[in-house]
Amino acid sequence: MNHPVPRPSKRTLLSIIELGGYPNFTPLYQQAGYAVESVTSVRKALGLLKKINPDVIVAEFNFQSDFRDRTSSLESLLAVVQRSPTTKVIVFYEKDQAHQLVKLQTQFPIHAALAYPIDTHLLEASLR
Repeated sequence: MNHPVPRPSKRTLLSIIELGGYPNFTPLYQQAGYAVESVTSVRKALGLLKKINPDVIVAEFNFQSDFRDRTSSLESLLAVVQRSPTTKVIVFYEKDQAHQLVKLQTQFPIHAALAYPIDTHLLEASLR
């Protein structure tokens, strides 16, 4: 008897594009085997995380000096993602904000941090 081989369900990637200014990497994400969900703010991402559990989250680190107790809205996201230890977080950042990002990395696990301009080969490697 021939049983059909079940196809693995597509992995999910959540792309949070707040400021942008870099290429649309959706085709690269899809080529790597991900179904892509995109939102334009961490707030929207937090709402979506109540419905989906992505395998990967790609977000921007946008340092905000006006926050008293945080460096960026990314901290709220990372605090929620900690409940899903299998979710990998990839962060895009400006080189001049690297020292602020290091503070964040001491508090939360970040799978990969990629400086602008984003090297697509490094991005592809971090998706594997």
